[in-house]
Amino acid sequence: MTTNKETIEQKLTKYHEFFSISHEFSINILPVDANKVTNFEQFIAAMPAPFKMASEITTIDQAALRPLQGLSGVASQLVDFLNHQSEKINLLMGYILSQQDEEQHRYQGVKFGGGGLLFVADNTFEVGQLIEMKVFLLAESCAVYCYGEVIEITKKEDGNHHKTIFHFIREDDREVLVRTSLHEQSRQLQLLAKQRDQDTQT
Repeated sequence: MTTNKETIEQKLTKYHEFFSISHEFSINILPVDANKVTNFEQFIAAMPAPFKMASEITTIDQAALRPLQGLSGVASQLVDFLNHQSEKINLLMGYILSQQDEEQHRYQGVKFGGGGLLFVADNTFEVGQLIEMKVFLLAESCAVYCYGEVIEITKKEDGNHHKTIFHFIREDDREVLVRTSLHEQSRQLQLLAKQRDQDTQT
């Protein structure tokens, strides 16, 4: 089953259009009847409320803090206070979103970015299959609801690796995934540098 007329090469180009990073995360997946979901509005209507709230809160936080970033003195203390409040809200939203993680539909994600993601499954979905995805990156208080299309399946020792592009995703959510991938890259580089320092000292 194919959901559009693009070639596999074109879909792979979309997948690699954005930076992606290896990182383990939980993902819920359900097959979608492509005949029942024909446009973006229907996708938005099907989106669970907590995912809509999480994205809107993130957007509001960034819009509020951006004008204050360059200020100093008392204003910098205000920025610190607002950042702490934002962190509290993110923790609360992380907990709420974690309740959307259903064990019976859970799979292991191993790579993600702004163009798509890679997940592992013992069973095999079909190339071209449309799937509903709930992506949980809760260490970053991030969770995204989107539809994906499986474009490539590779059999490996740990299971079938499914390369998936985003079929329907809000641009705000794509930006969240891009930022989160860059944050994760920074974290991994810091850990690598720390490990090298430890190895040098021993």
